[in-house]
Amino acid sequence: MASYDVAVVGAGPGGYIAAIHAAQLGKKVVVIEKKDIGGVCLNVGCIPSKSYLKHSHWALAAKEASRFGMAMEIKEVDFPKLVKRKDRVVTTLQGGIRQLFKANRITYVEGEASLTKEHQLSVDGKTIAAKDILLATGGHPFVPPINGIDKVKYLTTDTFFQMTALPQKLVIIGGGIIAVELAFAMQPLGVAVTLLEVAPDILLTEDEEARAIIKQKLQKMGITVKAGVTIKQVMSKEVQLTDGTYEFDQLLVATGRRANLELAKRGGIALDEGQRFVKVDYHYQTSLPHIYAIGDLIGGYQLAHAASAEGLSAVDAICGKKQVSIAQRYIPRCLYTDPEVASFGLSEAQAVEKGFDVVVKSAPYASNGKAIASEETAGFVKIISEKKYHEILGAVIVGGNATEMIHTILAVSKAEGTVDELDDVVFAHPTLSELTGEVAHALENS
Repeated sequence: MASYDVAVVGAGPGGYIAAIHAAQLGKKVVVIEKKDIGGVCLNVGCIPSKSYLKHSHWALAAKEASRFGMAMEIKEVDFPKLVKRKDRVVTTLQGGIRQLFKANRITYVEGEASLTKEHQLSVDGKTIAAKDILLATGGHPFVPPINGIDKVKYLTTDTFFQMTALPQKLVIIGGGIIAVELAFAMQPLGVAVTLLEVAPDILLTEDEEARAIIKQKLQKMGITVKAGVTIKQVMSKEVQLTDGTYEFDQLLVATGRRANLELAKRGGIALDEGQRFVKVDYHYQTSLPHIYAIGDLIGGYQLAHAASAEGLSAVDAICGKKQVSIAQRYIPRCLYTDPEVASFGLSEAQAVEKGFDVVVKSAPYASNGKAIASEETAGFVKIISEKKYHEILGAVIVGGNATEMIHTILAVSKAEGTVDELDDVVFAHPTLSELTGEVAHALENS
């Protein structure tokens, strides 16, 4: 029987970051993974989708350049070659994690783990003992009970990136972050894309103004967007709604994800009131002593960087270091469309609901020299603040480089800085970041 200080179940961004941190703190660590090293994010999520979005950006850039005198024509799309590029990116990053494990003397075990009665782990009949166990088993695609869905071939976000030929017509059931990003990735490559959302609108987790801009861009690209739909049934080559039919040669069901609770349930670990997530305390410890859980297992934002931050915090708790539970308000949320969307903290409505005397200011990309020169005038920078202390309660950025720019405001907010400090920053000209300074200045003088 092999013995370790810390056993991590799951080699996604929550698990492998936690494992490396534990090893660097002097712990003997083992990581157990039943699928692929890197987890969902690296293999079928964040990284493959960003690779495909890069392909679409190339196509859109060629089209944009042609409008202004640089005639470019994409004669064909060699999709298998683009798939190979995506696979190379994934393989490179997988190799990086393996090297980090080797450098930090972390044992990596492939196989499915289960908890024994002694609160040890069993992997393919072999017992692994550990003083502390961290569960980072992630989630899986949720497929709603749609009439006929069990009788047709369809893709989920776990299988989408196995596709080796571009479809002519792609219907996506779902209108959340992943669904919208993949619509953006496919349409510029010549795919006719339809988004079908049962909810009243797409991207309901996003700022209302941001949502409107993205929806307008989707429609401008030629993507059919239908929200508030009722799906009657799915057939082999079409989705039938109460008010129309949409044909496809590939169907993607992208309707969210659910936590992988099997190991926790079999191990007798308590779930939350809704029975959808593992219940943890401030230190990420479950109902069983010395067993911790992070990431998609425990709810909150189902984001790679959230899981990584929780993993670091859980390991600090295991090692007896000063540890702070991750505040959801400081986790950035990103949508990698064109334009991009990034946000953190409270929305205006949430801030009002919490009793703040709210002040909101924004500045449009259309007023910024760099944005005008770059033909990126769709979007804005918005900061939600309050009158008494000028605290930064939240922010939303829509536009080019939004997912990078958001961190300036986030860093000031996390450091307990106020709008005043942000207003004191000298932003270089010409940059998109100048918009952040303009909004801070407007708030300071409101």
